Amino acid sequence: MSAAVIDGKAFAERLRERVAEAVPAFASRAGRKPGLAVVLVGDDPASRVYVRSKGKATLAAGMASFEHCLAEATGQAELVDLVQSLNRDDRVDGILVQLPLPRHIDDKAVIGVIDPAKDVDGFHVENAGRLAVGEEALVPCTPLGCIMLLKDRLGDLSGLEAVVVGRSNIVGKPMAQLLIRENCTVTTAHSRTRDLPAVVRRGDIVVAAAGRAEMIKGDWLKPGATVIDVGINRIAGKLVGDVDFESAAATAGAITPVPGGVGPMTIAVLLRNTLTAAHARAGLPAPEGL
Repeated sequence: MSAAVIDGKAFAERLRERVAEAVPAFASRAGRKPGLAVVLVGDDPASRVYVRSKGKATLAAGMASFEHCLAEATGQAELVDLVQSLNRDDRVDGILVQLPLPRHIDDKAVIGVIDPAKDVDGFHVENAGRLAVGEEALVPCTPLGCIMLLKDRLGDLSGLEAVVVGRSNIVGKPMAQLLIRENCTVTTAHSRTRDLPAVVRRGDIVVAAAGRAEMIKGDWLKPGATVIDVGINRIAGKLVGDVDFESAAATAGAITPVPGGVGPMTIAVLLRNTLTAAHARAGLPAPEGL
């Protein structure tokens, strides 16, 4: 068996095009463009690349982009003041504070200040709670992108057994909640799971978000499983996922590559979340087809 490769880059491009097509109608009705504010604190090279990419994608979709780049030494109170000013700014529909923040700043305290209606990263406890109890919420971009790829590949996910490897607040936990919402039977596995390969082998769907390079091997997988690899790890200058792609591709039915799988979906879903937030804030029905 040779697994089909799930082209996240192509799917993400189509999603970005659909968002861009929907922006003019919103601007016509609301009298303004949807706006995304991205806040970067410090000089982390990877974060700078992400922020630059997000800004370019926002402008390419016809939205307004507001970038705030602050010095590494910026205090928590100053950052909180900025976020509160963005909460009050009617031009801004989405606020994203790029993580990680410098050590002297409490991530949770800053995220907790973001208006939940503008929390396009879906990290605010109110949005996390809404997702957990099955209410409408702004959902973290990476897990939502994974769900989109799964539904595009498999259609109805009802009744499938899904294993999520990883329990972070950013990916693992919201991923499990989204799969439950799709009527999957979900197991969340982690570093304390006993006989992890046997647990993973139950999955019709396996989402790898453990943060350990090439941890999941092909013989851990049920033949024909659909594998979504969220991991991004650098080994000897090469990007690899949390799944050993070569051995997994020999067993799986379909698999996302690294790079080119889940990664491109994150920014595309961020644009989608911003447009969705803009509609809600303007009292307009949610955009269709996104």
